[in-house]
Amino acid sequence: MASTIQKQKLFLSFPHYAVVGASTDRSKFGTKVLQWYIQRNRPVTPVHPSNDELEGIKTIRSLTDLPNPTETSVSIITPAKITINLLKQIEKLSIPAVWCQPGATDVACVQYIKDNGMSDRVLFEGECILRDGDGALQSML
Repeated sequence: MASTIQKQKLFLSFPHYAVVGASTDRSKFGTKVLQWYIQRNRPVTPVHPSNDELEGIKTIRSLTDLPNPTETSVSIITPAKITINLLKQIEKLSIPAVWCQPGATDVACVQYIKDNGMSDRVLFEGECILRDGDGALQSML
């Protein structure tokens, strides 16, 4: 199994990013994660079912609307009951890397990740891009 830093480097190595769980509420972690990408000039797409724009960026409604899913890393900041369905979409779309922020997974999500051979490309053990992302970026220089 890949180490946490290997998974973080894999995640950050793709040319596109998507964030599921951002909203218009800047105090929420989904929006803070979206801002993390913006502040680091990373090409990011917010995924939101009803808002047309978040943080000045045009949204897409669903992961199925990603223009380049096989070149996009996805950050998930949703309740676990939503995350499980996202993981199923991610598997179907061959999305290469996923970062589930703390609180986005539960036992069923972890079991799905393990049962579907996704453990080497999904961060799901409490890693947080807001805390760990800059260190992972530095390790890639």
